[in-house]
Amino acid sequence: MKTELLRILLWLWSAFGVYWIGTAFLQRRPKSAEASATDSSGKSGEFPFYRLLRITILALTFALLFSDGRAVGILRNRFLPDSVILAALGFCACLLGFGIAIWARVHLGRYWSDKVVLREDHQLIRSGPYSYMRHPIYSGVLLGVAGTAIVLGELRGFLAFVLLTANYWIKARKEEKILGHQFGEEFKLHQARAGFLLPRLH
Repeated sequence: MKTELLRILLWLWSAFGVYWIGTAFLQRRPKSAEASATDSSGKSGEFPFYRLLRITILALTFALLFSDGRAVGILRNRFLPDSVILAALGFCACLLGFGIAIWARVHLGRYWSDKVVLREDHQLIRSGPYSYMRHPIYSGVLLGVAGTAIVLGELRGFLAFVLLTANYWIKARKEEKILGHQFGEEFKLHQARAGFLLPRLH
């Protein structure tokens, strides 16, 4: 059953990736970009190293989850028992993660970006999933990865989750610095109301 669920999840993650990349082309030009080398006109310079690092970590995350070639040595050891019930729960958690991430992506609309940016006429979104979590897209993707790791049940899945969590944690903190600078007290109120990666229930 685990093999079948992983095969289905591979297709689902692939479809999710196609959707994410496809919608990225519909975004408006950003107002301010990630920290990078800039010229006197303020235009972006070289491709940010840490963005390349994040992309590398993302690729490694899914290589660990779905590539048996990465399952060497201790990485092949199980951190969860081989249970049909756990695998089914992990699969459901992954589907829930997809739902949360897509809901947040649609709700964010034209203000979404794969970079740490502010867009022209940027607004602070505090409704929908953002009323519970300040970074629900990351939360949804992490839940999806956690669910996939549970289905897999091997240490490589746990490592994939840890890597992506660190990746998103750093990126989210960078975003919060920009949002805090841009929106001031409004963002502080948002921080008090909504959780970081986990929901804050009201």
